[in-house]
Amino acid sequence: MALHSSAFCFSSVALGPRNSARFYTQRTGRPAGFSCQPLASVARLNLQGKAFPGDGAPETKESPLVVCFGEMLIDFVPTVNGISLAEAPAFKKAPGGAPANVAVGIARLGGSSAFIGKVGEDEFGYMLADILKENNVNNEGMRFDPGARTALAFVTLRGDGEREFMFYRNPSADMLLQEAELDFNLIRKAKIFHYGSISLITEPCKSTHIAAAKAAKDAGVVLSYDPNLRLPLWPSAESAREGIFSIWETADIIKISEEEISFLTKGEDPYDDAVVRQLFHPNLKLLLVTDGPDGCRYYTKDFSGRVKGLKVDAVDTTGAGDAFVAGILSQLAVDLSLLQSHRQYGSHQGLQP
Repeated sequence: MALHSSAFCFSSVALGPRNSARFYTQRTGRPAGFSCQPLASVARLNLQGKAFPGDGAPETKESPLVVCFGEMLIDFVPTVNGISLAEAPAFKKAPGGAPANVAVGIARLGGSSAFIGKVGEDEFGYMLADILKENNVNNEGMRFDPGARTALAFVTLRGDGEREFMFYRNPSADMLLQEAELDFNLIRKAKIFHYGSISLITEPCKSTHIAAAKAAKDAGVVLSYDPNLRLPLWPSAESAREGIFSIWETADIIKISEEEISFLTKGEDPYDDAVVRQLFHPNLKLLLVTDGPDGCRYYTKDFSGRVKGLKVDAVDTTGAGDAFVAGILSQLAVDLSLLQSHRQYGSHQGLQP
């Protein structure tokens, strides 16, 4: 999704199914992405081949690493807010992709993060790689496809508060990441490996995602999952539900929204704790539910509770979901014992199992 505060900000839109010269639209009432301050312009890197050399890793102090896997793309957002895409007089480009948002957020909070994914060997792909590097995100896991373009998306927050998306894939480079292109050493170094569900939609990226998560799990890395539902990108609602659930029980930490609970449970009440508990699998360490202005709920095997939201005059909530995940993971990477201590979660109100 687009970030309206700057032409160079990360956002959390994802991409659609493999179709030539097609676009996909989505309208939804609750935005989520990561906001940022304007960055300096970036120059094209003189790169041959598919990976960055070692200088893609920023020099930072040793701290627990969070590796984020998935899509990166270019959003085009209207130069005027509060209108439909058709009404927009012009657009500005904004880097996008939920996993990249999280990586940037963690780095800006002083943590250590890396991104693994694929972009086109084109100007937009080079721009995205540069922006990650400028934000102190390790980009050694990025790959560049000479035969596919970096994905594009058009997105706006309309006057009625609904987001409107239009996605372009032909296919795009992120869909084509292969297992042989993975940096397994980087994955195994992580304290937390974070991902979404968009990378499960098509092959070969689906198999690559599964292989990366398995390598992380086998190395004792904590797996973090934000499904980040983008229904128009899946062939059908049922395929989306099946795809999201296909890796559900491997995750140690899951973050979902109330809308995603309704979707995954086929319309059950997302505010009913018994409904939420249906989504808690035996090996899950933490289930987080974001409730917009009402804050969030959290569930573990032994306790649950709520942390109230802060009262603010909201201008644009785009970026909230990924910023939330970045904040959570930046703290858990430093101290995983937070998962066992009820006292660490703030305000606890009436959700005790």
